[in-house]
Amino acid sequence: MKLPLRRVAALALAASLVSALPACTTRLPAAADNTAATSTTAPAHLVQVELVTLNDFHGNLEPSKYVWDSVNGGGARTIEAGGIDTIGAALQAWRRDDPQLLLVGAGDLVGASPAISSMWADEPTIGAMNLLGLRASSVGNHEFDAGRVELLRQQGGGCKSPRADKACKYEASFGGAKFSYLAANVIDTATRKPVLPAYKIETAHGVKIAFIGTVLQGTAESALASGIAGLEFIDEADAINRQLPELRRQGVGVFVALVHQGGTTVEKFDQPDCSKLTGPVTDIVKRLDPAVRLVVSGHSHKGYTCQVDGRTVTQSDMGGHVLGRIALTVDTTTNTLKDIRARQEVMVPGKWPKDPQLAAYLETARARSAALLAQPVARLAVASVVRTRNDSGESALGDLVADSVLQAGRPFGVQIGFMNNGGMRQDLDTDNDRASVGQTRMVLPFGNTLVVMNLKGWQILDLLEEQWSGGREETRGLLQVSDGFTYRWDARRGDGSKVVPGSARLNGKPIERETTYRVMVNNFLAEGGDGFPTFANGRNRSNTGIRDIDAFNDYLVKREQSGKPAGAAQPQQRYQRLQ
Repeated sequence: MKLPLRRVAALALAASLVSALPACTTRLPAAADNTAATSTTAPAHLVQVELVTLNDFHGNLEPSKYVWDSVNGGGARTIEAGGIDTIGAALQAWRRDDPQLLLVGAGDLVGASPAISSMWADEPTIGAMNLLGLRASSVGNHEFDAGRVELLRQQGGGCKSPRADKACKYEASFGGAKFSYLAANVIDTATRKPVLPAYKIETAHGVKIAFIGTVLQGTAESALASGIAGLEFIDEADAINRQLPELRRQGVGVFVALVHQGGTTVEKFDQPDCSKLTGPVTDIVKRLDPAVRLVVSGHSHKGYTCQVDGRTVTQSDMGGHVLGRIALTVDTTTNTLKDIRARQEVMVPGKWPKDPQLAAYLETARARSAALLAQPVARLAVASVVRTRNDSGESALGDLVADSVLQAGRPFGVQIGFMNNGGMRQDLDTDNDRASVGQTRMVLPFGNTLVVMNLKGWQILDLLEEQWSGGREETRGLLQVSDGFTYRWDARRGDGSKVVPGSARLNGKPIERETTYRVMVNNFLAEGGDGFPTFANGRNRSNTGIRDIDAFNDYLVKREQSGKPAGAAQPQQRYQRLQ
């Protein structure tokens, strides 16, 4: 007989700690596999609370590709996983065992979303989270994609939005999130208080649990500067720790940190108690108050259930492919957390009986979006243009998008187009070599506008060196560049001198330090995003109002009309790594 997590944790702890104590006899809930359960004795003062966690959902209402590589063997295999209908079905089944189960998130629920959500200002995803019964989530950096005003609208509802072309178009009104976004470390510089609640207290099985949310301190590098004006992102651990005295005064003894910052490990996603987690989240965890024993993380899009400094740290991939299941055993006599059992559950479509409400919700979203998303854009030269970068850091999709930026800027005298890797969220896949509106919007979901500016030659050279500043090339990659701009770089050279002298050229001619060049980038980069401050110092700037997705589609159409469809299977070697 299989036992649900909450019962396994309780029984294990009971056997080890209180086997000699008198106990009440309790009828345990039905097992997860629907086999019958028997009566079992358990200490009256030990209570089990079940959590389900998700992170980095990114508006993935529908199932998508997931590489399943389990510790149980069998090798890596690619399946379709996730989708709100599957998640809803799983939660429906688990809540039959424990109606007081708590669903919480670790940020990036929206932003960089597929078109089925992004074309409606992500309102369908907020609605789906409401139906799933989400209780709270930390904000992620992508919750700030459209700025503070839009984030507060997503929380509180209404139609007044910086995305007026999308807001309240899915339905005539928008009621906002029924769950709480949490942001303990996002401070309004005018009031010196968090711009959103720092925590939320939930009660399950008579136990008060505080969920404290933070986003990565470096959010300013990954958000529009204008959208986060007046906000300060402080240290995550400090922000969490400062909440505990107030929470203790409210009778809380169990604390869970929802931290939108992550790490990586070489271990399998479902390896119990993995021990090789590295990355920014580990530093945060090690500085937390000892009472914070569970950290649900996000941002790095990895799966792990690890032990760090005596605490449990989890993350569950992205896109709703995997959910975390965590059982907390709490001693109600001391109001303390005694045990944590965590595991990963892959969201396999069809594994659980259908949740009619979530299935109907998904079908409605598909129907509302299908006509527009199915419209053809243009024929490509290849079936798929991918984001995979070669050893030099260049990708075929990066070449394609950068070229579309260059073409859009030609009427403004633009000579070079740049594109950041983080702005391209999916490969450009086609149906019989023909791309649709939905497929191109999956590549560029943000709807950024394009900005032209002047940069001196020396600024362009400085810009290239900024690519390796602080080791950022490991996470964000190098800028993608348009046709005609080339250079070589050498990994053996020190910081500030990676680019081989004299190798940076435009149409075969060396970049001259004092010559002025006209360049175009998206508005995120133009404000110094992704750690490229040189863009923010460009002169004679103008926001053209042209959206990147419109420029991209227009470029694909014009290339087809010219008889030379766009796209290539491999990068064009516009820049080359020597070592």
